[in-house]
Amino acid sequence: MTIDLRRSWMDEDLELFRDNAVRFIETEMLPHDEAAREAGNVGHAIWRKAGELGLLCVDIPEEYGGGGGDFRHEAILHEEMARRALSGMSIGVHSIVAHYFLNHGTDAQKAHYLPRLARGEIVGAIAMTEPGAGSDLQGVRTRADRVEGVYRINGSKTFISNGYLAGVVLVVAKTDPSQGAKGTSILLVDTADCPGFRVGRVLDKMGLKAQDTSELFFDDVTVRSDAVLGGKEGQGFFQLMGDLPYERLIIGVASLAAMEGAFLATLDYVRERKAFGKPIAEFQNTKFKLAEIATQIKVGRAFIDRCVEDLVAGRLDTATASMAKLWGSEAQGRVVDECVQLFGGYGYMNEYLVTRMYTDARIQRIFGGTNEIMKEVISRAL
Repeated sequence: MTIDLRRSWMDEDLELFRDNAVRFIETEMLPHDEAAREAGNVGHAIWRKAGELGLLCVDIPEEYGGGGGDFRHEAILHEEMARRALSGMSIGVHSIVAHYFLNHGTDAQKAHYLPRLARGEIVGAIAMTEPGAGSDLQGVRTRADRVEGVYRINGSKTFISNGYLAGVVLVVAKTDPSQGAKGTSILLVDTADCPGFRVGRVLDKMGLKAQDTSELFFDDVTVRSDAVLGGKEGQGFFQLMGDLPYERLIIGVASLAAMEGAFLATLDYVRERKAFGKPIAEFQNTKFKLAEIATQIKVGRAFIDRCVEDLVAGRLDTATASMAKLWGSEAQGRVVDECVQLFGGYGYMNEYLVTRMYTDARIQRIFGGTNEIMKEVISRAL
């Protein structure tokens, strides 16, 4: 009898969707992953292919070109990529951008951007982090000044996922610095033929090598007066806070799936690898370590599945989503580290899945709000 890793929220239709997602991932993504890691990005073609197959914006309503599904469909995509350490397409960020439009955009903004995002015609990015402002969004220094009916954006952003390939960037900026958080807005910047917009370095990261993460610069970038998300200034901080449960659960879902992928790869390895004349799977230390990992995954599955169900039902709160992100990313780090240890010296070689998973895992405790911020959020709800 093997450990049951089924999701509580799966049904027959979702199984069919998973089959389609896996087919795309294994035929279109896996064969090109090494090249993408060397290039530092996956290119635009695969985004368009995913859009053609209905694998982008799968939980966006059909009236806006999306798949008409719910977060469970999104979770399947994040799981299947995380299980294989495929990070090049940051579908999570793309979907978060789509949800900012869906939840906060004007009717015109939804109609213009959502179908294009769903088709993969443009890639979405959100520019929050600055060299001097990470998790502290109130410390943002990028300015968007209204001058003669337009906004002129000046500032710089860093660590922007999808930044190199982005066709639309949601820029967090101060439209009225005197108002603190209430003076923060989100501006929409179309990157094509955009004077003053510049992509800086594609950053050389420890992990997530296939995912383009870039610096962005805005030097008197001019956008129209209707380029404020939602059409009204000063709503940016509220908009950012409103979508945190969605973003943080994506991280929790991906963390648990990566744990499963590392566990299964390690299980196969220790059954084949021999030491002192027998498979290392037969040593007590190996058995006990695998038992501990399997237990963490099973316990985590119960919690993360409940969070998925709650998000679909519209009742997942920010504190619980922060717990999913906190627990998931911390457990992922522990589990993948144990898996690397069971691989021995081969666990340090990039040709092995667990090695890439090890370096990829470290960022999970930092992005989406550091885990220290997660603890602060949770503590406020006690």
